[in-house]
Amino acid sequence: MGRFGVTEILVILAVVLLLFGGKKIPELMKGLGSGIKEFKNAAKEEPSADKKDETENEKK
Repeated sequence: MGRFGVTEILVILAVVLLLFGGKKIPELMKGLGSGIKEFKNAAKEEPSADKKDETENEKK
């Protein structure tokens, strides 16, 4: 029940194509990709801010 076959994937892709159209899908994927990129960059910056706070506390 939890597995998707080729037929189910093709049906899902056809429904997505009908809902969004051929021109809108690349724009959606571009937006999704840039959102993931920004999230990864924010996740990388966060630990460095914590280390900076720890080093400042150690100096005091």
